[in-house]
Amino acid sequence: MGIKGLTKLLADNAPRGMKEQKFESYFGRKIAIDASMSIYQFLIVVGRSGTEMLTNEAGETTSHLVGMFSRTIRLLEAGIKPVYVFDGKPPDLKKQELAKRYSRREDATDDLAKATEIGNKEDIEKFSKRTVKVTPQHNDDCKKLLRLMGVPVVEAPSEAEAQCAALCKAEKVYAVASEDMDSLTFGASRFLRHLMDPSSKKVPVMEFDISQILEELELSMDQFIDLCILCGCDYCDSIRGIGPQTALKLVRQHGSMESILENINKERYQIPDDWPYEEARRLFKEPLVTDDEQTELKWAAPDEEGLINFLVKENGFNIDRVTKAVEKIKTAKTKSSQGRYELLSKNLLMVNDVGKNCHSLNFFKS
Repeated sequence: MGIKGLTKLLADNAPRGMKEQKFESYFGRKIAIDASMSIYQFLIVVGRSGTEMLTNEAGETTSHLVGMFSRTIRLLEAGIKPVYVFDGKPPDLKKQELAKRYSRREDATDDLAKATEIGNKEDIEKFSKRTVKVTPQHNDDCKKLLRLMGVPVVEAPSEAEAQCAALCKAEKVYAVASEDMDSLTFGASRFLRHLMDPSSKKVPVMEFDISQILEELELSMDQFIDLCILCGCDYCDSIRGIGPQTALKLVRQHGSMESILENINKERYQIPDDWPYEEARRLFKEPLVTDDEQTELKWAAPDEEGLINFLVKENGFNIDRVTKAVEKIKTAKTKSSQGRYELLSKNLLMVNDVGKNCHSLNFFKS
């Protein structure tokens, strides 16, 4: 779910904290990607028609593999160094949200059965997508694929968004890429939306800068976390009647959740019983993540034989396409290395030029 209405709230109140960027502008950048969100998108979109999905000869779904393979190659060809982060065990506070998702899928399954019975193609398409769930097998398949491609995989102890944010705060990566905004609430310094969209969409990447956002909103990070909780997050229900704009007004006016709850009109706004905002706040501020010193990110050459065995022999991919894709990965790796060298050379030349100019202007004194 992410944080309800946060994108529009920031667009309205902190526009300088967001900017459109070209996909190609992230050349040479290391980007942490929320794997589950990407896999979910692939399962919904790639090769899907109604209830029909791409499968191998054993009848096992391969949409996630096709999507992950092609989209990751696109990133590598653009000189981007992706790091995929996978969810671990969800926190107990998320059980209520997960139960709601399960219930919605059950309802969608019932609606799909009715739509199929009467042959309503539009409803079949709509409800079949709502039944999609990323399974442990989907995750395992993608982890194996990425490792064979030479792309690093990080297995988070709990929430992937929190682990992505931790990598960003530790400057192991430049930014976090996802569609849910939670990573900003976990403290990621930079956040990207639409990086994983297909090139056919021609949608620019939207980059969010948390320091600029906080400055424009005139909030501290603690206040921003309280704002996100008030908007609605995965860890507790929101207060009925309080939308994003009202939440921002209340945080600015009162400064903290405790002060808001003390002064709020309780007849107008019904605070849920045993509202666990303190636990939610703690999860955002002190999430369970792997120590960044133990997280080593390495990009390696693709395992061509391993990829052919896994994709062609086990999952029915076309061998010519896989072989060509492997060559693309190899070329991209060489291009990325050369590009970094050229970029470094240009920077050194610029430094030398500045040094000469400064010296001639007597900026350097012995």
